[in-house]
Amino acid sequence: MMIMKRMLWIAALVALTATAGCGGKKATEEAPPVEPSTSSEPMAEDIPAPTTDPAPSEQLDPSSLNDAFFDFDSYSLSSEAKGTLDQNAKELKRVTAAAITIEGHCDERGTSAYNLALGEKRANAAKDYLVALGISGSRITTVSYGKERPFDTGHDESAWAKNRRAHFLTGQ
Repeated sequence: MMIMKRMLWIAALVALTATAGCGGKKATEEAPPVEPSTSSEPMAEDIPAPTTDPAPSEQLDPSSLNDAFFDFDSYSLSSEAKGTLDQNAKELKRVTAAAITIEGHCDERGTSAYNLALGEKRANAAKDYLVALGISGSRITTVSYGKERPFDTGHDESAWAKNRRAHFLTGQ
């Protein structure tokens, strides 16, 4: 152990003596010129400075999201409803910070309890489809109103068809 310490001291002393006694160059000599780099890496001055103003946050236009409609007594998505949801997903991907609420609605036929459950299934079917398209589920809340909030208060198939829907609200 003692021999190792002495050898380390001697090596350090030799190195110190060798570097201290060189003095081969005068202090006034210039350093050789540095050759330009041929690397493809950008130089610090080539990298633009970050801007201090963040980009303005985009707002989701409520009219850019359309209702998805359902057949009588169904929560299955038709090809037309899927097309509507595809367009809604494009808009939601464009404005990534937007949160939405999907309301499930039904026509006036059936009991209130049955329609509340069906409305929930409709809202969740729309949400699940959007999530499958890449929209974060954390941005989407669902609620069912069953037959309690009709879009059209008529009592015929034309009115009922308008009321069987998943309705979209923004900023909820």
